Amino acid sequence: MSEEGKADEEKSENIFDPNTFKNDGKTYLILKKYESYDDNKDVDPEPVVLDTETEELYLDHARVLTIKNFNVLTKTETLSLRNNLISKIEGISQLSTLTSLELYDNQITKIENLDSLVNLSILDLSFNRIQVIEGLDRLCNLTQLYLVNNRIDKIQNLSGLVNLTSLELGDNHIRKIENLDNLTNLTNLYLGKNKINKLENLTNLKKLELLDVQSNRIVKMEGLEELTSLLQLYISHNGIETIEGLDKNLLLNTLDVAGNKIKRIENIVHLSNLEEFWANDNKIDDWHNVQVIEQLKNLTTIYLERNPVASDPMYRKKLTLIVPFIQQIDATLVALPSLHNP
Repeated sequence: MSEEGKADEEKSENIFDPNTFKNDGKTYLILKKYESYDDNKDVDPEPVVLDTETEELYLDHARVLTIKNFNVLTKTETLSLRNNLISKIEGISQLSTLTSLELYDNQITKIENLDSLVNLSILDLSFNRIQVIEGLDRLCNLTQLYLVNNRIDKIQNLSGLVNLTSLELGDNHIRKIENLDNLTNLTNLYLGKNKINKLENLTNLKKLELLDVQSNRIVKMEGLEELTSLLQLYISHNGIETIEGLDKNLLLNTLDVAGNKIKRIENIVHLSNLEEFWANDNKIDDWHNVQVIEQLKNLTTIYLERNPVASDPMYRKKLTLIVPFIQQIDATLVALPSLHNP
């Protein structure tokens, strides 16, 4: 073999493909796909420096194709691979030190190979192609789970995640709120932009502080009686005609009912902690009815734009007379009276 050939061979032995080997812990070959990539041709690996001693690794927007055998990162606690081209969860089964794994915006179709990541606290699989919630049974330390913008049509297989505090399932194909009874530590639940037609099966979520069910098919405000810790309710862009069912939600500070079919502001005067009330894009047409908000002494922000009352030339003036303590009307701050004495 020529000297040049020997040099090439020695060089190839010093740089290893993470899909196959571990080397000195510094340089690996990572498969990447570029705009000129041809699916019919082999991909040339590109060397990337990986420090196996690092506790945090970010390979976002790096056009990574695979994470096969990333098992060399045995000391990594945070692994972020957002916005890549990864199609399979693999090669991380030995990373028991991981507490945060982000695979946001990839091409993953199945939740798998996560059983050994028992210390995982945060898992983000949003913006992928996942159809079924599965493979999470052993992640009992998980506190935050993000599955936004996938192809999920059923809430299931979450009963073992008893430490979960935040669950995001927005922008999927879910039709029913179900199988959440065991998630008694949940404080934030995001179900916006699905196909849900009824508020139900929320009774056990007594610690819930934020509920987001925007852009669904809900026609009635109900099933909220046990959510006595609720601080924020977002139920805009549904088919609701009446504000109701909030008798026990006395801690509410934010109520969003925008984009519904509501004609009257009612059943909210008991919400003494309410600070923000968003009711824009409804059918409220009676100023006498609007008058009830004067009883909400902690109200700082109100949205009523694109209601019939908002077409009144004196719209803002009338609102400030009703609630002189208001700080923001729609997207505009209210000018505070001058404190200057001539």
